[in-house]
Amino acid sequence: MTDVKAFGKVAVLFGGRSAERPVSLKSGKAVLDALQAAGVNAYGIDAGADLAQQLIADRPDRVFIALHGRGGEDGSLQGLLENLQIPYTGSGVMASALGMDKLRTKFIWQSLDLSTPAYAVLRAKSDCQGIVERLGTPLIVKPIHEGSSIGMAKVNSLQELEKAWEDAQEYDDETLVEQWISGAEFTVAILDGRALPAIRLSTPHTFYDYNAKYLANDTQYLCPCGLPSDKEAELAELSLKAFNAVGCRGWGRVDVMQDKEGRFYLLEVNTVPGMTDHSLVPMAAKAAGLTFTDLVLAILAGARY
Repeated sequence: MTDVKAFGKVAVLFGGRSAERPVSLKSGKAVLDALQAAGVNAYGIDAGADLAQQLIADRPDRVFIALHGRGGEDGSLQGLLENLQIPYTGSGVMASALGMDKLRTKFIWQSLDLSTPAYAVLRAKSDCQGIVERLGTPLIVKPIHEGSSIGMAKVNSLQELEKAWEDAQEYDDETLVEQWISGAEFTVAILDGRALPAIRLSTPHTFYDYNAKYLANDTQYLCPCGLPSDKEAELAELSLKAFNAVGCRGWGRVDVMQDKEGRFYLLEVNTVPGMTDHSLVPMAAKAAGLTFTDLVLAILAGARY
């Protein structure tokens, strides 16, 4: 769609009430600024308890979702917009809900023989001993329904696992514990059915945590990613399969680890990735020859319900 006036009135949703609110505010501002600079009739909404009433009163022609985390990325907002018959960007209700749930995403990938790290679900402190005996250490601890690496921790002992579980309880009742994969970390952005150039992440932090993602200046983003062409093609194919298996559409991002033997392991799928100055999808789009404005317009053009 080249005529931006054809988009009509566009609401950019950001902020919200999840733990990812600060990142969402930055993503929303970047998207809104780009759309307005391109001549789109766009305005912002900091999504609060009155969001439904605002949307009913405003009746936007399209919605660009820049809400990360619960309430924006988990299918609930998508369901609201479908009931209001307002086209929106990104994945639908089912894929959004699944993508926000790291455990059930793994169920789907495993059923299709797509490789993902060995794991356990931690629901009580008393489970920690058995998990360490079965999976060994080190391990990575993740709240099942959070993004942006919030509440995550690497642990090297039973005592550290117990402490990490207690910390993760602040964010989620269920905690995913995965076998630690030592090796390179990659992310692959998906846009309109194709994989954009992969990015390799390099950080002096223990892992690619919240600070490394959004605050630090010592994180390295390598694109080209340094893989041989056959391995990069394998990574792109795996990421597309993972994205499609969950039922995602439009745009998103798949995170992958590679062990020292060269095997890839799927970590998670992100259905509303960050769009900040530290974010990965804009970097991948730039490597593919797309400006940030090109990217947001392409995402917006795919809005549907």
